[in-house]
Amino acid sequence: MVSQDILRKYARLAVCVGANVQKGQMLVISSSVECAYFARMCVEEAYKAGAGEVLVLWDDEKITKMALQNESTETLANIAPWRIEQKKNCIDKKCCFLYIESATPGFMADIDGQKMQIVRIAKETAFEPFEYYTLANVGQWSIVAIPTVDWAKKVFPKLGEEEALESLWDAVLKSVRISAENDPVEEWKRHNQNLLRHNQILNDLRFQSLHFTNGAGTDLTVELIKDHIWAGGCSQAKNGAVFNPNMPTEESFTMPYKFGVRGRVYATKPLSYQGKMIEDFYLDFKDGKVTDFHAKKEQETLKNLIEFDEGSCYLGEVALVPYNSPISQSGILFLNTLFDENASCHLALGTSYPDNLKNGTEMKREEMEKLGSNYSKIHCDFMFGSADMSIVGTTFDGRKIQVFKDGDFVID
Repeated sequence: MVSQDILRKYARLAVCVGANVQKGQMLVISSSVECAYFARMCVEEAYKAGAGEVLVLWDDEKITKMALQNESTETLANIAPWRIEQKKNCIDKKCCFLYIESATPGFMADIDGQKMQIVRIAKETAFEPFEYYTLANVGQWSIVAIPTVDWAKKVFPKLGEEEALESLWDAVLKSVRISAENDPVEEWKRHNQNLLRHNQILNDLRFQSLHFTNGAGTDLTVELIKDHIWAGGCSQAKNGAVFNPNMPTEESFTMPYKFGVRGRVYATKPLSYQGKMIEDFYLDFKDGKVTDFHAKKEQETLKNLIEFDEGSCYLGEVALVPYNSPISQSGILFLNTLFDENASCHLALGTSYPDNLKNGTEMKREEMEKLGSNYSKIHCDFMFGSADMSIVGTTFDGRKIQVFKDGDFVID
């Protein structure tokens, strides 16, 4: 199976390049109990890097499911004050966050969707005052994933448990650029530079809108906010630390103009949301808002997503990912947005990221909204890229430029 040396490389990468904990800084790790062995390694690496304090918050999806099955909606939606105070305390200490993900795709498929919606809204409302900390990159944060047997069997259903787990580990390690021979820290330095180069090209072109078309039926125009900024790869926190929010990452992304999206988009990959898998769906947009939608599977879950709050029916992100990116070329459907969004161009329903707007991290929410930024308590990516994707950009001075042809950049 995966060697201790490889796991150690991954833990060091997550802590020192992903979250990039600084000397004396507090690191908060959120992890499934199934990933305890990896979380412990991350704690060790954090202390080696000089972390002043490490807090680990444990989760177990099986226990969470039992709670959803047996507790009342009222009980589940009552967020304990100590949990809110704990979050506040960590942010007051100017911590950084590391999220270790291992959710089983579709695990909550048989749980009442409306119950989950009410509980999710209660949680998002309770912790809303702290969302700025990661949304505006005030502090560092990063998400990595650890394969489990349950997840692996969903991705490779025809394989036995051991072979499926080994195959998923192989795919995950390749996606985060770790091998027995290399130095992944150096690999990520080069990768971040490549992404920054793409971002600079896109920023220099100053697009007013992007028009997406493909054979799946997508015909969508996305206007961009006037002073948008393309980002992707590494980010910089207010303390100056450079970190990687998502590992893996292959995207260049920016902020749509809230009221400037029109047309229809077809998803090309399933979307995991609230532990359910939404499949074969499309969205219609007019004046930026979703006006119609349909999913062949989990229609109610898609409805819950779109109707989560006032901003969840508008877009907060548009991201470009070449079809020939490594994760896409692996041919593996991870059934996990962290990976699948980096195999495909994607859009996000919900809130916008302040660093995608000039001086956005210095603005209040109301100032951003006046300029056409979207706000929501959620941010949910869905994938719509394809091998035949065409993207034509229109600049603010009226020029039309082919950005993607046959699924890949043509502006290098």
